[in-house]
Amino acid sequence: MAQNIVETIEIPAGVQAELDRNSLKVKGNGKENSREFKAGNIFLRIDGQKIEVVATSSRRNVLAQASTSASHIRNLITGLEKTFECRLEIVYSHFPINAAVKGSFVEINNLAGAKHPKKARIIGNTKVEIKGKDVTVRGQNKDDVGQTAANMEQITRVRGKDIRVFQDRIYVVSKVRAV
Repeated sequence: MAQNIVETIEIPAGVQAELDRNSLKVKGNGKENSREFKAGNIFLRIDGQKIEVVATSSRRNVLAQASTSASHIRNLITGLEKTFECRLEIVYSHFPINAAVKGSFVEINNLAGAKHPKKARIIGNTKVEIKGKDVTVRGQNKDDVGQTAANMEQITRVRGKDIRVFQDRIYVVSKVRAV
């Protein structure tokens, strides 16, 4: 079976990496990120201060999965040094929307005049701040920050109304970026 080292990622000083089968855990700066890689034709190995992404085939789709896995590893390491941030905005013209953080959920009240609140799940160790109409989502894991923002945007989608007229919703204003 041919093995191709697709990418090699340098582990910065002060960062430790542990590999348990398909799970990678990186630690540093008092933070910890982990991810399980499920691609069947790809495996990871640690060689000193390097993480190697190895593909068992040279097919294009396998090489693409390996490249994506390498990007995820880089994001895990970046999350130890920086914080990922996404900004959202609450927009309404018909019914005033109220949002509040309640435990591991963001509770959205009065969306389209609804009597029951909608709940968007906060993923992982992500922090959500709501100040007036501005919502800020921050965290050390890029995937968790993006999914939390997407949960808020998805839960506020109003069905059965003309979206050109009825635009009350929570919208992502700026995508996830390292700050």
